[in-house]
Amino acid sequence: MNVETKETPRPEPDAPAGPSAGARLLIDLGPLLAFFLTNFFAPVPDSLKVFVATGVFMVAMILAMLISQIRYRHISPLLWFSGIMVVIFGGLTIWLHNETFIKIKPTIYYLFVAGILLFGLVTGRNLLKLVLGTVYPGLSERGWYLLTRNWVGFFVTMAVANEAIWRMTSTDTWIALKLWLFLPVTFLFMIANVPMLMRHGFALEESPEEPPVPPTQ
Repeated sequence: MNVETKETPRPEPDAPAGPSAGARLLIDLGPLLAFFLTNFFAPVPDSLKVFVATGVFMVAMILAMLISQIRYRHISPLLWFSGIMVVIFGGLTIWLHNETFIKIKPTIYYLFVAGILLFGLVTGRNLLKLVLGTVYPGLSERGWYLLTRNWVGFFVTMAVANEAIWRMTSTDTWIALKLWLFLPVTFLFMIANVPMLMRHGFALEESPEEPPVPPTQ
């Protein structure tokens, strides 16, 4: 008499946990911080600092993508896009010895993201909700529409501001304003949206303890 024995299924290995707020901040903003610090402190002539900083920026961005993939098995679409742009425009900056390319990169980034979000609104697919749906629990469709509309306007404004600043100021001033103006303004914009979100169903007490890092270039 044959007795069939059933093998106990082996438990599948748990998927790696997502990055914490600190890890996301390091992955998303670490390369940009490396660019700023290198430009300010690199022991090279001032005329070469932006090119050395651009090289460091490229390496730091590639490392951030590798860390995200190896540690968390995931690279966000925005990180992919930003990384590709940094490599392309950074490479052109160094190869042609022309800092204009790294300066226009944020403009193209902001306009591209704004265009993608606007396309989603026009076609009835809220792409921001697809990416951040779990971050704003309870938010109504109207709330998602308003939030996306606000981000589109913000990104277009940032693109125009970047173009005006790099064309009208020195390279050092442009870099300083990216650190001391663009980053704070982005965080303030996020905070300014909270009252509107709460009027449209956003349950602040149920939101994750670790908010998303805003896209910044």
